[in-house]
Amino acid sequence: MRIADEGEPDETPVRTCAHPGCAAAGEYRAPRSRAELHLFHWFCLDHVRAYNTAWNFYAGMSVAEVEREIRNDTVWQRPTWPMGARAGMRYAPRFRDYGMFGFDEDETPRARRDTASRRPLSQQEHALAIFNLAPPLTLGGLKARYKELVKLHHPDVHGGDKAAEERLKIINLAYATLKASYFP
Repeated sequence: MRIADEGEPDETPVRTCAHPGCAAAGEYRAPRSRAELHLFHWFCLDHVRAYNTAWNFYAGMSVAEVEREIRNDTVWQRPTWPMGARAGMRYAPRFRDYGMFGFDEDETPRARRDTASRRPLSQQEHALAIFNLAPPLTLGGLKARYKELVKLHHPDVHGGDKAAEERLKIINLAYATLKASYFP
């Protein structure tokens, strides 16, 4: 590359700002669209700031499309599988314990899992188990299931039975817990 002498004009081409009516040098690039991120507009500093402030990458996308795009970006656009989908005895690592972790040599992973202590259920998980529901919940679905259980376990239906009264108290507590947890 040749350096221009003092008397010679500089031959480097100068881009002009792409904003209509602006004659300033376009030194700053901004993407043209979401679909063409490798193509750019060239703006002066003031106009690139205005363009970037107004530009919305997700414009024209539905909420579901935006959510899918964000979830896809969290794994760097790579395919993923649910945890444990490819796990199994074929893929389980084979190693000897040598007594370090307290497992017997002949003990299988399933036996370890079955005998392992399980954590206690939270209030929400216990309430979901009582109602035999799984998230996501709707308020209408929760109310409908509550009405079914009340009709089934109400003490008046069972002739004033104390056990039915206790079951109804548990159902009422579970309903209050789920309603407060999912529909504040």
